[in-house]
Amino acid sequence: MALRRLGPGSALPPWVEILELEVFGQAWGTLEAHEEAWLEEGLGYVLWGLSLDEAELLRIAVDPSHQGQGLGRRLLRESTEALRHQGVQAFHLEVRVSNASARHLYESEGWQALGRRKAYYRDGEDAMRYSLS
Repeated sequence: MALRRLGPGSALPPWVEILELEVFGQAWGTLEAHEEAWLEEGLGYVLWGLSLDEAELLRIAVDPSHQGQGLGRRLLRESTEALRHQGVQAFHLEVRVSNASARHLYESEGWQALGRRKAYYRDGEDAMRYSLS
């Protein structure tokens, strides 16, 4: 099944808001002029911020009942490939240092750790910075 792309200005479907509240405790809202989302209907999504030929991974989430089945990897791979076809050459992200499963996913997909951002999150937790070129 192909991922569905939502372009800038699109409202995220209600199921994404519910998933975001469950996973992140807050919902993202309408996509800004520089944002795109890629969805696997009802199961998961990935959200990117775009600037010229660079993309920043803003969020990725999979319904907890479907985690561990490769959907997060598929969302990451297919959206990255689609963005490369749009001319994106460099990818970046920050992830909580405590999020071992996400860090493992990124590293297994070729993302390189660049270092830490101290107290990056509101609760004071550090973030690891990653890049993919």
